[in-house]
Amino acid sequence: MLDRLTLIKDVGGAILKNKLKTVFIILLLLLGLALVFNQQIKDAIVNFNTNRKLAQVDQDKIKQAKHIKASYDFNAVSDVDVKQVAAAATDNQQGYLGKIAIPAVHIKLPIAKGVSKVALATGAGTMKPDEKMGQGNYALAGHNMLNPNILFSAVAETKVGQKIYITDLKKVYVYQINHREVITPTTVTIIDDIPGKKMITLITCAESGTKRWAVQGDLLKVEKATKHNLTIF
Repeated sequence: MLDRLTLIKDVGGAILKNKLKTVFIILLLLLGLALVFNQQIKDAIVNFNTNRKLAQVDQDKIKQAKHIKASYDFNAVSDVDVKQVAAAATDNQQGYLGKIAIPAVHIKLPIAKGVSKVALATGAGTMKPDEKMGQGNYALAGHNMLNPNILFSAVAETKVGQKIYITDLKKVYVYQINHREVITPTTVTIIDDIPGKKMITLITCAESGTKRWAVQGDLLKVEKATKHNLTIF
């Protein structure tokens, strides 16, 4: 009788150990899959958020954005993480001022007011208060996610001569790229206005975040926004 009880206990213990081992292996597999697909999942959600915000930008939203406070604290900018992506998905406080398109590298993004985490997790953000399209040095910042289809990543692939389009849905402003360079994060004067010049400056990360890409262009022309020319956005 005692031997039978001992045998039952041994068998039960072995079964429990096997179950725990199986659960542990499954957890390890799930963790491995999460690590492998984390970036892809994050990119997909960022892309979804961007397209949703882009579709929501209209003249009413642009008017409202002019009265919304924005952050221009570059020191608070950090890499996009899952928490920021989730916050951007549910946020309805961020102001948007228009849209930007660079057809040559397939960029289509909303232009957000300021450089808050939500702003840069969904589009390109204005780098200075009271920037006006078609005037001064219109400066925009965006994240380089290494995936060329996400946010400002493809800015690094632009070339001199290519065109940049921005719109407030009333007018379309067309710029032509004439300068590209890699700068240090402390080269902040590159976004300053230059007397007599109407230009645009795009900033995104370079070399794993230790430096920045700066892409600049001069204003070529301003057109009235029409159903036809807005299709570029």
